[in-house]
Amino acid sequence: MNSAARSLIKRPPVFRIVGLQLIATVLISLIAWRWSSVHAYSALVGGLICAVPNMYFAHRAFLYQGAQAARQIVQSIYKAEAVKLGLTAIFFGLAFKFIQPLEPASLFLAFLGVQSVHWFAPLIVGRRQRK
Repeated sequence: MNSAARSLIKRPPVFRIVGLQLIATVLISLIAWRWSSVHAYSALVGGLICAVPNMYFAHRAFLYQGAQAARQIVQSIYKAEAVKLGLTAIFFGLAFKFIQPLEPASLFLAFLGVQSVHWFAPLIVGRRQRK
């Protein structure tokens, strides 16, 4: 397969999903601001703890394309997922160690809310691709 044919293969819309996660992070943080600034920045940190490692994953996992690179694709996805999980654990640890005061409920709820964007992303991204 020549390089011109490979360029016709569409890359997965993972960066759109990360963009949606960043938008969700900001929205959840603004909603949390209603209670206090501590809730707001705790939610912001929780959302970023989810979105930033996913951004790394999106960048690293899809470096290769095409059937000839199948082994490299699988390896890059596994490595990217392992690093993503490690980054998530490190970010949680850093947040609890260095951010004081911190509202754990807002942090975890924002993390879960941003993580749930994956559930709805196929509906949103699929609708945009059909247009």
